[in-house]
Amino acid sequence: MNNLPAVTKNLLIINVLCFFGNIVARRYGIDLNDLLGLHFFMASDFKLYQLVTYMFMHADFQHIFFNMFAVWMFGRTLEMVMGPKRFLTYYMVCGIGAGLVQEVVQYAEYALTLSNYEGVNTGLAIIPMAEYLNMMTTVGASGSVFGILLAFGMLFPNSEMFVFPLPFPIKAKFFVIGYAVIELLSGLGASGDGIAHFAHLGGMIFGFFLIMYWRKKNNNGQFYF
Repeated sequence: MNNLPAVTKNLLIINVLCFFGNIVARRYGIDLNDLLGLHFFMASDFKLYQLVTYMFMHADFQHIFFNMFAVWMFGRTLEMVMGPKRFLTYYMVCGIGAGLVQEVVQYAEYALTLSNYEGVNTGLAIIPMAEYLNMMTTVGASGSVFGILLAFGMLFPNSEMFVFPLPFPIKAKFFVIGYAVIELLSGLGASGDGIAHFAHLGGMIFGFFLIMYWRKKNNNGQFYF
């Protein structure tokens, strides 16, 4: 940990503290994921600050492990290239952007389907619509993580990576493109897996435009920071 750049290290620490803090809080009847997770903007529990806090909360150990592994693996390299200030800005913009995209997707679901009903039948009970809307909650740093993956693929496109279960290395640019296609198809497939696929794409989209903005600002066509 001592060899990690400051922002990457602190992001890891904050996320881990929030994860274990939520475990402790639940013992006292407090669900921090419900308080700090991103609610649908038409729900009564929605708060504007949740667009920031949601990205530091996680659903379970597997969720936080893979997200923080990606931050550790790729974030430290990006921070050394971008510098701490721009890396933190990039991380936050990707996370907030992912949250905004998730809100738009949820609104489309509501407008096209849910608005026609007064409640939702879960198979176990009929939940009133107002209560169900509060259940549409998003947590996790995945939007920022997918932004980090995109930046790594753009800055180091020909770096070779071993990705399980492929038996051969793959260039970073192909890994990022493939992952984006998988997320798009998964989102369009409406698999009901509880994963915010379009939010992941949202993190990539906002990251792409931010990098393009920085690139244009440099006036030299290069990805220097």
